[in-house]
Amino acid sequence: MNYLEKFRDIHTFIFDVDGVLTNSELIVLENGRLLRKMNVRDGYALKRAIKAGYRVCIITGGKSSGVVVRLEALGIVDIYKGVDDKLDALDEYVDIYDIDLAGVLYMGDDIPDYEVMRRVGLPACPADAAIEIVQISQYQSPIKGGAGCARDVIEKVLKLHGKWPDHRDIEEEAGTKSDENKI
Repeated sequence: MNYLEKFRDIHTFIFDVDGVLTNSELIVLENGRLLRKMNVRDGYALKRAIKAGYRVCIITGGKSSGVVVRLEALGIVDIYKGVDDKLDALDEYVDIYDIDLAGVLYMGDDIPDYEVMRRVGLPACPADAAIEIVQISQYQSPIKGGAGCARDVIEKVLKLHGKWPDHRDIEEEAGTKSDENKI
């Protein structure tokens, strides 16, 4: 079976934050506050997935209000933060929306994601995930956490369903036509 077939039935994306949407590094300021860096291409893909009608959820042990503000600005409404037991959060989310786990892609990078990943249809991880997570993943992105790995999986799913823009869509959105611009 073509490995892309694993992506065909996905209707829901769930992502961890630290190590997936960020690069696993924290900058600790003198006042104790923590800073994270997120990839804008991941942000574009998350918005595109929501616009295309896919469910997007975040389950994270982190509690950063800045991260929540960023994710909400992208249109994500289902954000579970400060989670100690990610399996409980997954069960709650699935119950609320009556979601079939076979159509869920969960991308995690470390031990707190392990049990959730064992339950979903397509467990995925970034290139730099912990070895235990790599071993149970059905897809390992060639891209590291915080560098576009979320976009990688979202783009695959949307392309399979004809919902990722090709060059004609991009030109149309920009209000140009490639033929009109030729001299």
